[in-house]
Amino acid sequence: MAQPTAIFAAITFQELHDFLPDQLIDSVRQMSPVFTHYDTGTGSAAEFHRALVATNPTVLIACWKTPALPDVLPSNLRYVCYLAGSVKRLIQRTHIEHGLLVSNWGGSISRIVAEWAMFHTLSCLRRATYWTLAMHREGAWKDGGTETASLFGRKVGVHGFGQVAREFIRLIQPFNCKVTAFAPDVDAETERKFNLKASPSLDALFADNDIVVELAPLNAHTVGIVTEKQLRLLKPGSVFVNVGRGAVVDEDALLRVAQEGKIMIGLDVFTVEPLPADSGFRGLPNVTLTPHLAGPTTDRRRDAGAAAVSNLRAFCEDRPLATTSVVTLHAYDTST
Repeated sequence: MAQPTAIFAAITFQELHDFLPDQLIDSVRQMSPVFTHYDTGTGSAAEFHRALVATNPTVLIACWKTPALPDVLPSNLRYVCYLAGSVKRLIQRTHIEHGLLVSNWGGSISRIVAEWAMFHTLSCLRRATYWTLAMHREGAWKDGGTETASLFGRKVGVHGFGQVAREFIRLIQPFNCKVTAFAPDVDAETERKFNLKASPSLDALFADNDIVVELAPLNAHTVGIVTEKQLRLLKPGSVFVNVGRGAVVDEDALLRVAQEGKIMIGLDVFTVEPLPADSGFRGLPNVTLTPHLAGPTTDRRRDAGAAAVSNLRAFCEDRPLATTSVVTLHAYDTST
């Protein structure tokens, strides 16, 4: 298509700075004769809707702080370029049904989330939280009975097989781990390409591995899918890491297992966020906690911005967008 008549970036100044710094925002400005930045850090959803209708852009750039779109979209709006991940808070399914093109950050930040999964894995294996608390609070030091573990040569199970899971498997390749995965799309070709084996069941994934990393998407089929049964299949000394979505796991059951202290647990996501101040997970020496920091890190949000600029340029030149970033109806239905 020809250049869009207008690009409307409805994002906060902080999002603009983090996702589209320097040359990236300059590139966006050059794609259209009319570029408008609307600060969503102030004002109401109704004010945003009025501004959107008044501008009537061809392209909307949106992010975390952009209010949900109205039921009836402006007549010229053809493409929503979402800088972040899940669009379900912003976009209605009917918008896509009626032809709205939508993209998100796709796989651009998957390696950053995978890096955090590896951090939690290593932290658990080396008992980092235990030693951090003990050294700060009790003046502790190692003794002859001190036990830690390494990632090298371990059996690692991955629940879910999206972009993050694939990047995580690539990251741990130097550790010569034996990897199994449980997900609907793990087939013989996947096994060959990623040098892994498909787990026959979720139970087997937990029972057969030293480390299980939870990366399944949250949808109607996966809410609470990891139960106390699976968690108790983990052998003493095993590691369970969740950097996917908290509600995939029965959190009450996870807390009961955590309080017994037999396995090491790394959690970045929770059913209720922020994690309540009185949560039973707080203070447990065998549990590493982080406040939903998996990604993208502040310094790497520009990776998502660069992916967005590439998609915007493809849109302006009537070329296909990056396949992994296009939010189809299937992607919408199966995403978190």
